[in-house]
Amino acid sequence: MRLISWNVNGIRAILGKGFLEFMANAEADVICLQEIKAREEQVTGVAWPEGYHQFWNPAQKPGYSGTAIFSKLKPISVKPGIGVEEHDREGRVLTAEFESFFLVNVYVPNSQRELTRLGYRTEHWEPAFLNFLKTLEKTKPVIVCGDMNVAHREIDLARPKDNTNNAGFTSQERACFQKIIDAGFIDTFRSLNPNGGHYTWWSYMNQARPRNIGWRIDYFCISPELQSRLENAFIWQDVMGSDHCPVGVDIR
Repeated sequence: MRLISWNVNGIRAILGKGFLEFMANAEADVICLQEIKAREEQVTGVAWPEGYHQFWNPAQKPGYSGTAIFSKLKPISVKPGIGVEEHDREGRVLTAEFESFFLVNVYVPNSQRELTRLGYRTEHWEPAFLNFLKTLEKTKPVIVCGDMNVAHREIDLARPKDNTNNAGFTSQERACFQKIIDAGFIDTFRSLNPNGGHYTWWSYMNQARPRNIGWRIDYFCISPELQSRLENAFIWQDVMGSDHCPVGVDIR
């Protein structure tokens, strides 16, 4: 199976930037999207590539956040949220159950400038989300993918010293991601690619993307039981249309 994740920064916007062609050519069995910024009924008249089942989890707030899953294989079940009303209003988690694993599509809250949401994110949202993952794992292995809004280590962004204590690279956010790793989940791309220079998000300012001044904040992490099935983990830095690029894994 080829699984792909992409923060599209607005599904209606990216439809005008070649997204349908991307879907048709990606050879993906499942595509997980974050920051769709729309409800399904707002995206009409689209000639979606054939064969995909669609599942949407929009935020209550219009034009904000939201996740979606497009899957050629019909899941056993699909569940929005993590079962905590306080955290589920923004459409940030959508889980599809397949025969041998759960696939969790996540858009982790951004801590915002001035770190106004850092406390909510790291003290409340992140612990609840990790508990959700570990609860699922009691039933079957888990694949979690999406925009996790953190560069885990210095190798994961181009200018770590300049961004220390900025949103996405605070010690608190990095510690929360480390707890996911400590809980047994494997960062697939880093497990296969130890070198730097691979990023998934670039600012729209100062020609950051052409200069590759980026951050790696989009991930696929897997339960250890799935490591032997991991064939490849990739970042498609040349795919345009959003300030993020797609990331993915091939699982046998």
